[in-house]
Amino acid sequence: MTTDRLDQPRDLRRARRPHYDPEAFGRLSERIARFLGTARFLVYMTVFVAIWIIWNASAPAGLQFDPYPFIFLTLMLSLQASYAAPLILLAQNRQDDRDRVQYEHDRVAAERNRADIEYLTREIAGLRLALSEVTTRDYLRSELQRLGEELGEHR
Repeated sequence: MTTDRLDQPRDLRRARRPHYDPEAFGRLSERIARFLGTARFLVYMTVFVAIWIIWNASAPAGLQFDPYPFIFLTLMLSLQASYAAPLILLAQNRQDDRDRVQYEHDRVAAERNRADIEYLTREIAGLRLALSEVTTRDYLRSELQRLGEELGEHR
């Protein structure tokens, strides 16, 4: 008989819980949520419910499995809704996480672009200042012409 001693740690026991991959489950939930939001799903669900009601309302009593007021159908639709809502929320949370990451990337890119634009603006301003001090061909011609005229007058 083994007694728990307070001066020694307990042996670690592995938990026998089912293991699942959260990323794979998230991808599956997104696919389900994406399907639940389609017209195809609405058509399939409408056809399923219509067939269920028509069968259980018009079939012989021995073949009806869910007579009016269709309690089993109500139970199945409630079960479907109880699973659909958390799956849709999980898919929305994953999309929010992706949007947050994308927003951060966009913000960093915008800051980098702004810094590049400011740098290029300063470079262009510097070039304009430098060009304003450079002698242009027209200015040089006019100065030479003026000097030629001045020399002609002094002779």
